[in-house]
Amino acid sequence: MENTISKSEIRKNIATYLFLTLLFCLPVYYMCIRTGKLGGGIISYATIVMWCPAIAALLTCRIRKIPVSSLGWKWGLTKYQIMAYCIPVLYSFIPYLIIWISGAGGFYNHEFIAEAGKGMGWNLSDGLTVILYVILMSSFGMVRSVGSALGEEIGWRGFLTPQLAKINSYTATSLWMGLIWAIYHYPLLLFSNYNTGGPKWLALLCFTVMIFASCFIFTWLRLKSGNLWTGVILHASHNLFIQSIFTPLTVDTGNTNYYIDEFGIALPIATAVVAYFFWRKRKELPEKETEDTLLSA
Repeated sequence: MENTISKSEIRKNIATYLFLTLLFCLPVYYMCIRTGKLGGGIISYATIVMWCPAIAALLTCRIRKIPVSSLGWKWGLTKYQIMAYCIPVLYSFIPYLIIWISGAGGFYNHEFIAEAGKGMGWNLSDGLTVILYVILMSSFGMVRSVGSALGEEIGWRGFLTPQLAKINSYTATSLWMGLIWAIYHYPLLLFSNYNTGGPKWLALLCFTVMIFASCFIFTWLRLKSGNLWTGVILHASHNLFIQSIFTPLTVDTGNTNYYIDEFGIALPIATAVVAYFFWRKRKELPEKETEDTLLSA
């Protein structure tokens, strides 16, 4: 006989998870607000706060007697992981290319490339240094990026997205995830140096739009693939290409901070276009559990 679970139980799972996530994040938020920065003396506060969702998810599973195996550890079809890696390259490279060509930002940052080459002990032309840097970062750099993204994704896509999807449509699940994920970032965005230097109101607006849009992509891949690794790879690829490749390679030509990174106007527009594509494909997702398997509250 198929196991049944009530909507009220699912809501309790969600509430427990959100409470624990907030509880674990609060000390980190306090230190970020107190110091005004994400960095720490021994370890970055950003790293700590990114693992709070994972700790909350695992503890919620223990408290609520939810199998940890339900978080979606199995790899599944590789094509979804490849999609997860490539999608951020698409929605970030095109805006940056437009920015470079238009002169809103310059390509490439000579000082950054000189430092990168010096740090690696290379005695190469700038062109070769740029190529090697991009190749190494986009391959081996993913290892470090995955290590950070995994903490958030065990919580957001491993636990919370499937729980929300049991009682909501794909669209509603994506919107709820966007709201929760945006609020999770707000203390860092508003009170620390988690910003490229533009006005905070613009950073808040652009970041919020980007987060909401990206959740339509994250949710689709999670529900379609049935595993959290699509979220891990998508998140890691997003952070890597934007924060470690395209933004550092861009030269500030005056108002460049209004356009680049997660806090400028270009990326939210590009992400929203891709999100709309996935929203149009929502009928390809597995059907949600019916009311026969979800008991009324």
